[in-house]
Amino acid sequence: MKAAFAGVVVAAALIVVVQAPMGAAPQTTTTKLSDSTLAKSIERKIHNSTLKKYDVKVDVENGVATLKGTVPTEADRRKAAQLATVRGIARVDNQIMVDLDAGRAKGTAGRAADKTKEGVDKAIDKSADGISTATQKTKEGAGTAADKTAQGLSKAGEAITDVWIKARVKSKFVDDDLLKGSDLTVDVDDHVVTLSGTVPSEAGRLRAIEETKKVDGVNRVVDKMVIGPKKQ
Repeated sequence: MKAAFAGVVVAAALIVVVQAPMGAAPQTTTTKLSDSTLAKSIERKIHNSTLKKYDVKVDVENGVATLKGTVPTEADRRKAAQLATVRGIARVDNQIMVDLDAGRAKGTAGRAADKTKEGVDKAIDKSADGISTATQKTKEGAGTAADKTAQGLSKAGEAITDVWIKARVKSKFVDDDLLKGSDLTVDVDDHVVTLSGTVPSEAGRLRAIEETKKVDGVNRVVDKMVIGPKKQ
């Protein structure tokens, strides 16, 4: 009788030993995050970074994160891509454009309004004080100042049109050592200049932007240039 009881105890112990590991080690499963959850996670990371003041939009579809908007530097553009590379994202499609005016307090309309108001104020001063007083204030003559602000003329007396700006910008790039070998395209729409194509170096990219801003009538410069090898 005792031997039979001992056998039952041993059998029960074996059952416990065999079954315990099965209960203690459940099968691990991986939960796939939804596209909307991933998008919110990326937006939160961007909001908590230095990029929160820029217009960056995030969209996730089938694990691919698409970034759109504008930032002022190429470094900011790369940073946005890094922040979007989170667990669950298979690929980042970075469509953000580099625009030096991104994040500034005043937009193009505000700057244009300021310029117009400034021109009107100067014209009123000239009318009230007389041509002699206006000449002393501007040191350029009342006629030249009025033409620039009220009639939209260049220093040479030419009308500032998109065509004129495009030709003037292209002429700035000729024989510039930093831009030799560049393959640049200049487009102008309502006095907004878009530069695209390739430049041989970062210094060349900055030079192209700097020279474009010097041209009369340019309200804004949009940078779509990429750094690439010089043309042969």
